[in-house]
Amino acid sequence: MRLALNFQAPAIEEALRRHTPWLELVKVGATGAPVGPVDALLTPLLGTQSLAQLLPSCQGLKWVHIFGTGADSFPFDLAAGLQVSCSRGASAVGIAEWVLATMLCFEKRLPQTWVTAPPAQWFMADLGGLEGKTLGLLGFGAIGQAIARRALAFDMQVVAKVRQHRPSSMEGVEFVGTLAQVLREADHLVLALPATAESRGLLNTERLALTKPGVHLVNVARAGLVDQEALRPLLDQGHVAMASLDVVDPEPLPAGHWLYAHPRVHLSPHVSWSAPGMVERMLAFFLRNLAAFAQGLPLEGVVDVVAGY
Repeated sequence: MRLALNFQAPAIEEALRRHTPWLELVKVGATGAPVGPVDALLTPLLGTQSLAQLLPSCQGLKWVHIFGTGADSFPFDLAAGLQVSCSRGASAVGIAEWVLATMLCFEKRLPQTWVTAPPAQWFMADLGGLEGKTLGLLGFGAIGQAIARRALAFDMQVVAKVRQHRPSSMEGVEFVGTLAQVLREADHLVLALPATAESRGLLNTERLALTKPGVHLVNVARAGLVDQEALRPLLDQGHVAMASLDVVDPEPLPAGHWLYAHPRVHLSPHVSWSAPGMVERMLAFFLRNLAAFAQGLPLEGVVDVVAGY
């Protein structure tokens, strides 16, 4: 079996040679030279060679596994006849912990509460809490579920909007029928849904105006879900009390961009996924799929090439 590798990652290549000595590895170069006949392709969304250029040169390709948890920029128009999968859910714990950390930082006013000199007074502060607050989740896949479980442990009320309304799959979580309901109720509004043609620009001027005054917005999904320029005046006015953004457009932001300096923005450089053993976890996901593919069994994390996620 021949597997094409579309990235420069010696540690991953070494692990593959150690775990799958029977596999013939074909390294993709940046020059655009044809890859030739391969059975499968392991690639990040942004690899050594662009996927739009690479896929047509992989003769006999049957399966593509995205070494990551999203598929939003995959060239689905070239995916006819292919199985496409990704390491969906591998980063759920790390991202869920990050989201809870952002919510606690907002409520406990961190890092503003830390002192480096004698403050005006000891013992007194006006801090918030998560107990009794409403978490609004947009999306309820592996990441949304991991966030919800942790929020419930903090005695939060959890409401979620899913693509197709259905009964809730988790005790303590209410699935609501309309996006407007989540926007109006959420004290902490968390985006944990995939970026598709349907969801791009989801939080535009009109929908952001529906949010609860004083809301804390957290985006750990994709930047294209939020209209950043529509968000700016609501931050200026304090209607959105804080935006914790791990994804922005473009990435990286250029020096001097307003998001770096806005006092109501907590900006992080797309690192919410980071957690101990994350690369090993994503590799283990791929190795399970590799074994299933070799035996003709169903794959995990299959991407719907029509829906785009």
